[in-house]
Amino acid sequence: MQTPADPQDRHEYPSHWEADVVLRDGGTARIRPITVDDAERLVSFYEQVSDESKYYRFFAPYPRLSAKDVHRFTHHDFVDRVGLAATIGGEFIATVRYDRIGADGTPASAPADEAEVAFLVQDAHQGRGVASALLEHIAAVARERGIRRFAAEVLPANTKMIKVFMDAGYTQKRSFEDGVVRLEFDLEPTDRSLAVQRAREQRAEARSVRRLLAPGSVAVIGVGRAPGGVGRSVLGNLRDAGFTGRLHAVNQAFPDDLKEVDGVPAHRSVRDIDGPVDLAVVAVPAEHVPEVVTECGEHGVQGLVVLAAGYAESGPDGRERQRALVRQARTYGMRIIGPNAFGIINTAADVRLNASLAPEMPRPGRIGLFAQSGAIGIALLSRLHRRGGGVTGTTGVSTFVSSGNRADVSGNDVLQYWYDDPETDVVLMYLESIGNPRKFTRLARRTGAAKPLVVVQGAGQAPPGHAVRATRLPHATVSALLRQAGVIRVDTITELVDAGLLLARQPLPAGPRVAILGNSESLGLLTYDRCLAEGLRPARPLDLTTGASAADFHRALSRALADESCDAVVVTAIPTIGEGTVGDAELAEALRSAAEGVPGKPVLVVHVELGGLAEALSAAGRTAPQAAAPAPGGGGGGGAHPPPLSASLERGDPHRPAERLPTAVPAKLPYSRLIPAYPAAERAVRALAEAVKYAQWQREAAEPGKVPEFDDIDEQGAAELIGGLLERGEGLTIGVEETCRLLGKYGIDVHRALPAPTPDAAVAAARDLGYPVALKATAPHLRHRADLGGVRLDLADEEQLRRAYEELSELFGRPEELRPVVQRMAPRGVDTVVRAVIDPAAGAVVSFGLAGAASQLLGDMAHRLVPVTDRDATSLVRSIRTAPLLFGWRGSAPVDTPALEELLLRVSRLVDDHPEVVAVTLEPVVVARQGVSVLGATVRLAPPPARDDLGPRTLPAY
Repeated sequence: MQTPADPQDRHEYPSHWEADVVLRDGGTARIRPITVDDAERLVSFYEQVSDESKYYRFFAPYPRLSAKDVHRFTHHDFVDRVGLAATIGGEFIATVRYDRIGADGTPASAPADEAEVAFLVQDAHQGRGVASALLEHIAAVARERGIRRFAAEVLPANTKMIKVFMDAGYTQKRSFEDGVVRLEFDLEPTDRSLAVQRAREQRAEARSVRRLLAPGSVAVIGVGRAPGGVGRSVLGNLRDAGFTGRLHAVNQAFPDDLKEVDGVPAHRSVRDIDGPVDLAVVAVPAEHVPEVVTECGEHGVQGLVVLAAGYAESGPDGRERQRALVRQARTYGMRIIGPNAFGIINTAADVRLNASLAPEMPRPGRIGLFAQSGAIGIALLSRLHRRGGGVTGTTGVSTFVSSGNRADVSGNDVLQYWYDDPETDVVLMYLESIGNPRKFTRLARRTGAAKPLVVVQGAGQAPPGHAVRATRLPHATVSALLRQAGVIRVDTITELVDAGLLLARQPLPAGPRVAILGNSESLGLLTYDRCLAEGLRPARPLDLTTGASAADFHRALSRALADESCDAVVVTAIPTIGEGTVGDAELAEALRSAAEGVPGKPVLVVHVELGGLAEALSAAGRTAPQAAAPAPGGGGGGGAHPPPLSASLERGDPHRPAERLPTAVPAKLPYSRLIPAYPAAERAVRALAEAVKYAQWQREAAEPGKVPEFDDIDEQGAAELIGGLLERGEGLTIGVEETCRLLGKYGIDVHRALPAPTPDAAVAAARDLGYPVALKATAPHLRHRADLGGVRLDLADEEQLRRAYEELSELFGRPEELRPVVQRMAPRGVDTVVRAVIDPAAGAVVSFGLAGAASQLLGDMAHRLVPVTDRDATSLVRSIRTAPLLFGWRGSAPVDTPALEELLLRVSRLVDDHPEVVAVTLEPVVVARQGVSVLGATVRLAPPPARDDLGPRTLPAY
């Protein structure tokens, strides 16, 4: 951190302006304010800028900076004059500054809200997106200091800088006079500027991950001289996988005359390697890592995979060691996988990278796999690789990342990469925690629109060592928000693999209608019951009997797929005994060929102790080169029962070298040639149900709802009321009258509840409101607890009211303990609760459920991110398990759900328009046959939390 020393500086050094950013090419840079200590850096930087760039900056030849220039460019008050620098290795690579100006263009102070801005980027770093990143950050600084508009004068020949301004997405004006292009643009973020910023973020972060996963050269640092050990194992894994780039073994303890280790060039230091190193796998103890990082940074290494433990997972000292590691790596523009990582894998034929502790390279395929935990990563790779244990098939992995402590590269970064990776069709993620739910849901929504994203979410805390704000939302709420964003949420790694294999192999179902056929009536009925339990619409199972032939299966499956009332087919199969029984390979081919006839519908197989069929289904869909069939009479063993078709295609000949196994798959396999098989009906049906829900979400996402406008909303009046209330202090629950006034600005009418400290006061309140009335105890232990008897309803006159008042006093104590109120009776209906809260990490969330035990005891609440659309409101009301009570359950009258949906939309608008409204609770909300009645409301105000998603791009802070 820098500290200003000039007494003229009016503000303390703004350390919160410091940020690490990912540049367009995937490298990183640090952005920070320029201070008086930077004079030498500034001069050195300027000397490395070309004469042409200097001319563009100053509109005249300007070979060197004078002492006066250096003083002006390093002395800032951080209000009216601000300079930022982008640095790599502590040295400047670009600068930007603004100077506040008045209407006449001369230097000014607040309340002037315009500033001139100018950039200078070192020629060697032009084209890396440095200026675009600096513009985002200097604009955020300016907005913080009350500046609303930038002006820039640019020479017409400086097309690169003009493009930076024009492409930023801000509302702008352009003029030309005296040979200079003048650009003026507002700094208020627009939909276009946010879209531009997020597109740049995606490209930069995806490229930073691509540099890690597709390196041209790899150095393993910490390779032991003797076999064994982590470094030597990783080196062997890289070599055995057939890595296509250059490979180096590094250990400072190697003797000078050692030239190779296991056929790989050996070096005592990364500095001794002739040529670039793209990726370094660091397998040395934690105490030696800083020295290694320095060597890698000075050699120009682009990224690190740090396998060493002893960081944030080990306690406070390790946490500080981890922060120092990240700061050090980012100083050199490097990104980190880890520390405490298991490693990374890329099965692409032109890469073949196994920079991990996995002893075998997984089969290549279309699934991208992310796991924070190394142990879980091993389990997932094993499940996808092996052919036993139920789920089988040839679908493999495109890329795999196990991030360990994810101190730098996180699931969000890898998701950015997989979003447009042509080699990945399905993304599977095991997340112990979600450090930035707001960003993750945004990325998940975009990714889910293009390809399935399946997640197992742990209930862990934020990653150790991170300086991100943790969410305060319950685990179940975060899960619900993930589903809203299109994430396929499952509970176990078994379900993760089950769903992933189905989604990677089969088309999405068009609906929930399921045909079931097979040779076991019992298994068919079990599958039918599971379909009902998962919310699917199964037809009665078709029993082909145990004597069914492969041709019978083929005909039945063909008919089912051709039926327009069928969206998916589950085939059940059990082994049969006797002459003429169907063989595994024969049945697999029959199913494959039938499915190929109608490729647009998914087919799943449930098999019981029929391993040969599972293997045969895999083999029937395999398109890798196959061994030639033996000549008649030669070498086939002559047996009457040949081995399963997959014996040589799936697992390979045990006597054949492993490196001769097929190592690549086509870019895209036909869906129908890869039929997934499951050992249990519940697993197959659960996977199918998730596919049905995802397909429905994808269809709805293609036509998103709208946030409706309401003519009676007084947004300005609400803002003035909120501002006046916040002047009383930071963070307050406002009073009843203020709550009613604020909600009224948004068309939300709250039934008045008049205090009744005495029986006479209760009678007076009832006269004011009009009978019939309700008498309620509002003491904290009785509020919203009608089951305790603290409420009396339908009091028609004074006599009933006084008697009820006396009963409550006898039951619960004195009036000052009861805090009784009188309220006009609302029409009878269903009691519900509506809540909204602004979470510092996830953002604003609206929740809905039935009042009472359903929400409090059972947690039956549904949630949506703000802003809520009309489609969101409709689904929100119908998402709770107790929703049938709103729609005429067991002969009751349906209630006015459109009015309830409108209330949800109005609450969403309130918290979206005014982030100072950090919490709203409406309880109870009585939904009657016509209209809704809000009987209780509380509102909490506070200064709004910072919005990371509206600010400039940054990496997590350390």
